[in-house]
Amino acid sequence: MALALDRIRIGSAPDSWGVWFPDDPQQVPWERFLDEVAEAGYSWIELGPYGYLPTDPARLTDEVTKRNLKVSAGTIFCGLHRGPSEWDSTWEQVSRVAALTQAMDAKHLVVIPSFWRDDKTAEILEPPELTTEQWRNLTTGMERLGREVKDTYGLDIVVHPHADTHIDTEEHVEQFLDSTDSDAVNLCLDTGHYAYCGGDSVKLIETYGERIGYLHLKQVDPDILADVVRNEVPFGPAVARGVMCEPPAGVPELGPVLTAAQKLGVDLFAIVEQDMYPCEPDKPLPIAVRTRKFLRSCGA
Repeated sequence: MALALDRIRIGSAPDSWGVWFPDDPQQVPWERFLDEVAEAGYSWIELGPYGYLPTDPARLTDEVTKRNLKVSAGTIFCGLHRGPSEWDSTWEQVSRVAALTQAMDAKHLVVIPSFWRDDKTAEILEPPELTTEQWRNLTTGMERLGREVKDTYGLDIVVHPHADTHIDTEEHVEQFLDSTDSDAVNLCLDTGHYAYCGGDSVKLIETYGERIGYLHLKQVDPDILADVVRNEVPFGPAVARGVMCEPPAGVPELGPVLTAAQKLGVDLFAIVEQDMYPCEPDKPLPIAVRTRKFLRSCGA
């Protein structure tokens, strides 16, 4: 008998509708995203890129409430490995996003490290490996961020390992977790990004369970991924090739991931994200409906 996944709260995000930017002519209007995510059967959403959804809390509350939706998290990007000079610009971004996230009664701020390779052009912006000093900047900066976000906004930060960033592979993720305080910083485990970078999500959950604060559910197409890795394709063009695919066609298997998460015995959000930028406007809804049905078959 399958384990009842009663500790897992399933949601989706603008990302699954091809939304990567606050404003882009290739993206569906935000009203359509909200209509369709509700129609697909989800009750939780993330804010996506700040400025895509309305940023006035009263208006956004009205828009999500009338569709029976609730917000689970906001998202920021930061380059704290570069040292204290990054703090002010990071906090300026955090203050906008965290204030809206708090106003929507969400409890999490997803933090994505900055990219070392340009998402579109493949230009190498920084070395893919951090120096010892940069690792120290990254870990101490994230701990400071976690504490100040908690003190100021009452939110928990969850750091998101991501392809083409410095927190990506199993080695880098474990180094990050071993170097940071769980009272200040935990992880948003994105199953697709972790598989993209060669990691095993079930193993990570079973080994570092107390550090898993949030989940993104995503799969990669192993055949496309093999070509992406072989040819050193950057993440943006890899997504355009379809490297992130519709469950259950890819890896990792999401049933075992959800079961491992349930066994942690804590309430966790598991937000579906299928990176699809750019995509045809009629493509996301049918995928979202099928994915929600698939997750129900897993017990979620």
